[in-house]
Amino acid sequence: MTAPIVRTLAELREMTRGWQRAEESIGVVPTMGALHDGHLSLVARAKEMSDRVIVTIFVNPKQFNNPEDLENYPRTEHEDARKLERFAVDAIYVPDGPQMYPEGFATNISVNGLTNVLCGAHRPGHFDGVATVVTKLFTQTSADFAFFGEKDFQQLQVVRRLARDLDLGVEVVGCPTIREIDGLAMSSRNLLLSDQARSRAAALNEVMEEMAEALGQGARIADLLPNAQARLGAAGFGEIDYLEMRTNDTLSQVEQANQPARLFAAAWMAGVRLIDNVDVPVITKR
Repeated sequence: MTAPIVRTLAELREMTRGWQRAEESIGVVPTMGALHDGHLSLVARAKEMSDRVIVTIFVNPKQFNNPEDLENYPRTEHEDARKLERFAVDAIYVPDGPQMYPEGFATNISVNGLTNVLCGAHRPGHFDGVATVVTKLFTQTSADFAFFGEKDFQQLQVVRRLARDLDLGVEVVGCPTIREIDGLAMSSRNLLLSDQARSRAAALNEVMEEMAEALGQGARIADLLPNAQARLGAAGFGEIDYLEMRTNDTLSQVEQANQPARLFAAAWMAGVRLIDNVDVPVITKR
């Protein structure tokens, strides 16, 4: 079934008011389009938990630091709509820039602490853009549930804090990272890689999984970094923005896996910035 494509807030609210009057729950899956199986896994979870499901597609200019990156971001609306047909979602919300940020728009939402590290340290203002657009999407869709992938674990934690701090009444549901058969985390940015670069990119997850295993056995991350960086360089990665272990809750940096933590990485392959994170087993006390 082809879902209606909604482009204005007025049309969207006319739909959601009827659902609310019928006491139907609303789940939203915020995306920037170029949908892949990772996004579709969020849609499947939303269908399980919600009476009504809205998928939003909006390439948010406020979360891009580089204008060229914004321009090159894949835009595949018609293909995205086709991929969503089998899920029978209730609406695809595709606002344009002026619909989201009308003339004179002057409000910016910041989440302190969680946004000062990892991608936040390397992409100034990025998470302000995420927080602002997510807040708008939550209120526009009247969402009861919102679904985000763990691939961008920092973003997930930022959105959870945002929803809690502002009493938005939205339950933020984290969903597992979906990977290609060779372990590369699915991402819309993978479409920007050449076949050769795409093949080499799988080394990122391979290296991280081996590091996570060693960390769970008591290794210190500082001792693992030289070999990991060398292997990524040999695989064709260029600059590594970060390769760090941080706690799940506060994203505080740690050297050993003495508490629930994850290994986080952002690295450049052929001009494309790839991110990933993997769970690190807590060291078992002997």
